[in-house]
Amino acid sequence: MPKRPDLRAVDDPTRARLEIEFEQPYLLGPLFGDYDRHLVAIEDRLGVNIAARGNRVQIEGEPDSAAKAREVLVDLYSRLDAGQDVDLAVVESVIGMGAQRKLDGIVPDADAPASNPNRVMIRTRKKTIVPRSTIQTHYMEALARDDMIFALGPAGTGKTYLAVAQAVSMLIGGQVDRLILSRPAVEAGERLGFLPGDMKEKVDPYLRPLYDALYDMLPTEQVERRIASGEIEIAPIAFMRGRTLSDAFIILDEAQNTTPQQMKMFLTRFGMRSRMVICGDPNQTDLPRGVESGLADAVHKLEGIPRLAMVRFGAADVVRHPLVGRIVEAYEGPAA
Repeated sequence: MPKRPDLRAVDDPTRARLEIEFEQPYLLGPLFGDYDRHLVAIEDRLGVNIAARGNRVQIEGEPDSAAKAREVLVDLYSRLDAGQDVDLAVVESVIGMGAQRKLDGIVPDADAPASNPNRVMIRTRKKTIVPRSTIQTHYMEALARDDMIFALGPAGTGKTYLAVAQAVSMLIGGQVDRLILSRPAVEAGERLGFLPGDMKEKVDPYLRPLYDALYDMLPTEQVERRIASGEIEIAPIAFMRGRTLSDAFIILDEAQNTTPQQMKMFLTRFGMRSRMVICGDPNQTDLPRGVESGLADAVHKLEGIPRLAMVRFGAADVVRHPLVGRIVEAYEGPAA
């Protein structure tokens, strides 16, 4: 296992100066980013000055800010040393995770660096996924622990993506026999019958985000083979009526666009040895005016039931471009 970078502090009555010595110089290019853009982002966000000389980095600033910048660099370096990618979005998310550095996961990584041995992870055929925010950490823990999980919050927080990753991980690990991915086709409404093609071709555009997540986790040929065999099923919520879904990982996306009757129907499909994740943004419903959202109704009625987790994301948890989080705040207000 790689050793934690050497950390040296120089006492100063007004400002802190910290020095980090990294053991693997070849990791410094991706750590700093093109034209040092990662260092610039850390400087801008934390109000520190960072100077790199060889394999040593000096940080100067207010004591708390300098210490946080040091921890951000150590975290990013550990990710690179473990073979993970680091880009500007990762840098922003690590900064946003704050001082909560210890991730007490129940999906431990045997190959994690000594500096962070308990990192929560999801392993799939194509990638290993680690949380990019504190709430994502709690969400990934819930995905591995609870029978039913409601993931609530704005777009870009990883609700559906992480659920699909956990589903694929459990499928290839033999913990479930099939994946069932669903969402309401609210936008189509009565116009579905006028779209060209068979039913699959009519509803596929509304299920595209689920396909995209699957192809990110599994090789293309495996996705297509498993869909053809029925091991992975992607269908609108109307296709769930009358079924009992056992030995399955079931995901409902865009759940805010269900009615209370649809949501009750879907939740009661839950069978033995299954896991169900309901993802949605209560503030972004496409239902006709005056129609109650089944997601809001379910959250109100089911909160507090044992083995049912409610995970709430906010604008600060958006892991897309940093501007997306600010846009969400502008529309909905800052996270509570």
